[in-house]
Amino acid sequence: MTIFTPASEAEAASIIGEARAAKRPLAIAGGGTRAGLGRPARTADTLSTRALTGVTLYEPAEMVISARAGTPLAEIEAALASNGQMLPFEPMDHRPLHASGGEPTIGGVAACNISGPRRIQAGAARDHLLGVRLVNGRGEIVKSGGRVMKNVTGLDLVKISCGAHGTLGLLTEVTFKALPGAPATGTLVFEGLDDARAVACLSAALGSPFEVGGAAHLPAWIDGAARTLLRVEHFPESVDYRLAALAKLLGRFGAARRLDGDAAALAWRELRDAAAFSRAPADAVWRVSVAPTRAPGLVAAINEKIATRALYDWGGGLVWLATGAEGDCGATAIRGAVAATGGHATLARAPEAARERIEVFQPQSAALMKLTRAVKASFDPDGVLNPGRMYAGV
Repeated sequence: MTIFTPASEAEAASIIGEARAAKRPLAIAGGGTRAGLGRPARTADTLSTRALTGVTLYEPAEMVISARAGTPLAEIEAALASNGQMLPFEPMDHRPLHASGGEPTIGGVAACNISGPRRIQAGAARDHLLGVRLVNGRGEIVKSGGRVMKNVTGLDLVKISCGAHGTLGLLTEVTFKALPGAPATGTLVFEGLDDARAVACLSAALGSPFEVGGAAHLPAWIDGAARTLLRVEHFPESVDYRLAALAKLLGRFGAARRLDGDAAALAWRELRDAAAFSRAPADAVWRVSVAPTRAPGLVAAINEKIATRALYDWGGGLVWLATGAEGDCGATAIRGAVAATGGHATLARAPEAARERIEVFQPQSAALMKLTRAVKASFDPDGVLNPGRMYAGV
């Protein structure tokens, strides 16, 4: 097995072109922190972005940053923080979930459309991705987008490549829109709510005018007492006022306490990274997207068939579920319940053998799969890049 580490976009294009000619598919790798996400790529060689590093453009006044795909995410966040700015979508670090090493890269964030708790307010990584440079499966260098948001007619290469998991092209450079960082943050904590009451609390908060930037529920299995968290950010005076107003508005859910400083930062970081599931690394973990108000009923329906442990983020719109890793890892029960409520389920962690025999991503209808195959063929007609990573045979 050969690991290619091109130091330039042109070199990457040459490697992909040669692999296509030799009919030798390539696995795409970044920092290696998300290697357990997706179906196993059955390839002889790997193409890594680890030598494609460095910030290529940063305009603090314009709040735009460009970097080569292999640039560590920590380097991007440090550059932005030095100017009081941030990536607004709060990207997850998969290392706790997958017990992986390496460093998350900005290219991996874009390739997998990685977002965290602030997504409910700020949007996903895809919403802030302004431009990409990539090498497609033909070995062609493609540039799409730029430094500003604009309407697009036809196929939006920026958006379609974000979340494609490297199946359409090797991202070589990405450009993101940043936002000002929050001078102050505060968190309200309600204790002892069951799942249904907790989601009702989160929904009421998100429907208020107080600009909640984090809304999650941690059931009692995590630390012995159920906690429902609401985060607000801005200037200190604004944070104080909005937390007091929220506590009053949500009084029917009980008395709330305030959490600040390092303790609050740790709670949101562990939530962002689904770190609670690192305690049982042999379990399979699912990532389920559903209408928030339907989340408690969905979890209850699944628990009638299999035992799970749940964690709610995005006001209930994102449910993490841990199941046993035997058999189909709970796929029949989980996807059956999702089909009844709407939404989709992704197998976020499981042994390699399980990820090979189970549909990792939400199964597509025949019409949608036909479209998926057509898009793949337009970028990578010979299946050189991450073949089968998302769907078998694609």
